[in-house]
Amino acid sequence: MPLQNADIAAIFGEIADLLEIQGANPFRVRAYRNAARSVSELGKSIPEMIGHDESLKTIRGIGDDLARKLREISATGKCALLETLHREMPAAVSELLQIQGLGPKRVRAIHDTLHVDTIEQLLRAAKQGRIRGLRGFGEKTEAHIVASIEARLKKSRRFKIALAEQYAEPLLAHLKAVSGVEEAIIAGSFRRRAETVGDLDILIAARNASAVTQSFVHYEDVTEVLSSGDTRSGVVLRNGMQVDLRVVAPANYGAALVYFTGSKAHSIAMRRGAQERGLKINEYGVFRGDARIAGDTEASVYACIGLPWIDPELRENRGELQAAAANRLPELIELSDLRGDLHTHTKASDGHDTLLDMALAARERGLSYLAITDHSNRLTVARGLDARRLAEQIEEIDRINRTLESIVLLKGIEVDILEDGRFDLPDDILERLDIVVGAVHSRFDLPRPQQTERVLRAMDHPCLSILAHPTGRLIGQREPCDIDIERVIRKARERGCHLELNAQPDRLDLVDTYCQMAKDEGVLVSIDSDAHSRLDFGNLRHGVDQARRGWLSRNDVLNTRTLDELRALLGTPKGATKAAP
Repeated sequence: MPLQNADIAAIFGEIADLLEIQGANPFRVRAYRNAARSVSELGKSIPEMIGHDESLKTIRGIGDDLARKLREISATGKCALLETLHREMPAAVSELLQIQGLGPKRVRAIHDTLHVDTIEQLLRAAKQGRIRGLRGFGEKTEAHIVASIEARLKKSRRFKIALAEQYAEPLLAHLKAVSGVEEAIIAGSFRRRAETVGDLDILIAARNASAVTQSFVHYEDVTEVLSSGDTRSGVVLRNGMQVDLRVVAPANYGAALVYFTGSKAHSIAMRRGAQERGLKINEYGVFRGDARIAGDTEASVYACIGLPWIDPELRENRGELQAAAANRLPELIELSDLRGDLHTHTKASDGHDTLLDMALAARERGLSYLAITDHSNRLTVARGLDARRLAEQIEEIDRINRTLESIVLLKGIEVDILEDGRFDLPDDILERLDIVVGAVHSRFDLPRPQQTERVLRAMDHPCLSILAHPTGRLIGQREPCDIDIERVIRKARERGCHLELNAQPDRLDLVDTYCQMAKDEGVLVSIDSDAHSRLDFGNLRHGVDQARRGWLSRNDVLNTRTLDELRALLGTPKGATKAAP
């Protein structure tokens, strides 16, 4: 099934937008914009014209170069130029074009002058009054940008993945217990392990759909039934979360699972791949004409377009289909790959358990080393450690290690990065530690240049091992710091230090795209629980989920190493903790 003219026009239109943002020759930009308009208004199908060997240069504004691109798009569903532009521009810049009142010229002015790449950064700049001073803007435009973004962000309530699990898993267990249910799974963004979800999509394979529906709508946590049918139903739970249920025949389960897992962009790209092969993919299966040729399993759906099965966490149309086609999909990290945890707290600062309690709990989780990184003294609200108390803790860890088996406690600190980039503890105590985790805990509102330089100066300190929760965000509570993460990642590569993926569900910081950037630069990521009690080691699985979304394999993660390998990567400090015999 060929692409429609509207699909081709959309590609040309996006090329024009990105070229204009880059400041390309205005005549080139205009050529693509005119071509997009001509193609969208054309009464003939471009693919049919190509199939009938008709000249494309009869179309207004189409010359040799654009005709070649029309043939390329019709044959592949893609355009090499557009893919190049996507690689050259920050991925989130395209999202700025979706804000009402922002065209390519204005996006370019904001991007070039204020170095704004994301919607969150744009909102912060507007609220700080930095937009109104740009040429062609004013207070009214700035206020309009704020209103447009806030309306967009408030469109639907989002639930953190850890919170959503608390409601989703009991409901799924309830439905699995219904007689006749063969398969049951939560699909959608939940299955892709997105950090937040808007609603839940539950997919059931069963032969008695009516029994499943009745069990669903009468579930004890349901406060409102939006719809009720044999195959489709929707409810609202007491916490306000909407849940949609789809019941399918077992033979359709694989195709339905691909369809309802998404993402939308991934699904569209898959359908285009199928169209190139004369196939059609939908929630019922894969079809050649009227003949259904696959769909009972997800693997059968992917195989029809010449691809291996793709991990759900990767299904965001960020290159996973191309990687699959080239047999370059990463072998994603598993929770069992983690050998240690490098960011934890005890009751010496703001934790709840003792050193020994934390060590035993970590050992029970299968970990072989655990870094104790209580807060430093600047963070008074957390009863942070000064140099004297930290020295006492170092001695206590040495005593405990002499009695422990199968796990080693590492001596560390979560040291505050001050506004000028210095640490709030002296070097002579930091040099006695196995690991120094640096973190920003104040002045999150510094402008980008100052915030970035603050962190870069801290990363120059020879004792720094890991930069903790690098953007400082709290999901739904505090926006990330306005920081140049690309410079931070490159600094980590240059310095040989590492970045944390903080697995605390309110943080999940680094975000998935930054994890992928770190991987591309060869910077190792440390997945840490930030545990404040022995019960918090469960956070690690959320960090692993985020790492998988960021394409991380075992070798991309610092704390999958043995203790000896870890020491080699961290360097050997003067007071290095010896491994247990």
